[in-house]
Amino acid sequence: MKKFSAAILTLLILGCAKSFAQCEIKNRVLADGSMVYYSNPEVFYTTKSKSLKINIVTDKENYFVALQPTPFPEKKTGKKITDDLIIYLADKKSYKLAHFDTQYIANDSVMQVLYLIDAKDLDAFSKFEAMTAAINMKGTEFIRDYNFKLHKDEIVKQLACFLKKD
Repeated sequence: MKKFSAAILTLLILGCAKSFAQCEIKNRVLADGSMVYYSNPEVFYTTKSKSLKINIVTDKENYFVALQPTPFPEKKTGKKITDDLIIYLADKKSYKLAHFDTQYIANDSVMQVLYLIDAKDLDAFSKFEAMTAAINMKGTEFIRDYNFKLHKDEIVKQLACFLKKD
């Protein structure tokens, strides 16, 4: 009986630790001196030929969806990606996020595209998991659709972390 109780206690502790780890918020000072806050990106989609990681980035006033597609185009081509992002949430509605910036980070080994979540849509992104994203990957293959398979609720979780801290 003591072993059973110890096993349950261990599982509870691990479960609590995992829930706290989900709110690990990092920050970075940008070249212009402003501070941004972000969580680690999570894989939303993966196949043998392509994958997509997503995370939330904020300056405490605006909230952005940051996409890290793989493979990504070279910098010259990638900087042409300026179209808006369409995300379909579990409420069966589509949301248009305005393109904000295309960045190459970590010595150009990671491409990240930032899309602004409209303030009026923040509530929906806080409640409904992401289902699909459509991205115009100019210079590569036109519209690239991702039907999310993994961590569909990660945007909801990350926004909950940022919004409760505010």
